Amino acid sequence: MSVKPTRQETVRRYGLLGLGLLITAFGIAFSIQAGLGTSPISSLPYVVSLLTPLSVGTATICLHGVLILLQLLILRRRYDPVQLLQLPVALVFGYLTDLGVWVIQGIPVPSYGVRWLLCLAGVFLVGVGVALEVVAGVVTLAGEGFVLAVCRVTPFPFGNLKVAFDVLLVGVASLLSLLCLHGLYGVREGTLAAALGVGLIAKRLQPPLQAWFTKRLP
Repeated sequence: MSVKPTRQETVRRYGLLGLGLLITAFGIAFSIQAGLGTSPISSLPYVVSLLTPLSVGTATICLHGVLILLQLLILRRRYDPVQLLQLPVALVFGYLTDLGVWVIQGIPVPSYGVRWLLCLAGVFLVGVGVALEVVAGVVTLAGEGFVLAVCRVTPFPFGNLKVAFDVLLVGVASLLSLLCLHGLYGVREGTLAAALGVGLIAKRLQPPLQAWFTKRLP
């Protein structure tokens, strides 16, 4: 029988989620400043921000809103109402992303080598943020929530669908960029580095972070 978490544990878990969102947002901001392409989940919002008056954070909120709506349409009565918390989480994440972009926009990028340093810093921060979000274990972010919803109505495993979802986002972002901006923006070698590196970093950091967080619980 599962034990209901105490109020103190719940507060700590949401605090850890907030920290994870903050670190992830700044990781995305570093990748944007690097100019070598953003992570797959941020590629489409970034291109939309170049095509519209929307900021990257606002475009991210819009994307998450669409993904939440798709979850509702896919699962219908099987949709867990607690997952509606994805919406306020998306709002916080979007605003934090804009904050991160504003804070680091003045960092100079004098060479390709510096671009890679910023890009790798972004990949590492996003990996740390994702690991913290997983350890928090409270609300699934809209991207992962959408993939999990598709998993429930199809025979495909989460890993395969997550890769397909990321490829779809990058493909749509690339197509929009080529058609409307006449060039490839937001999708470059840094996008590949993020696709390969974020998961590996999160996987390595999750066990020690989980152990650390468990020790701090009452």
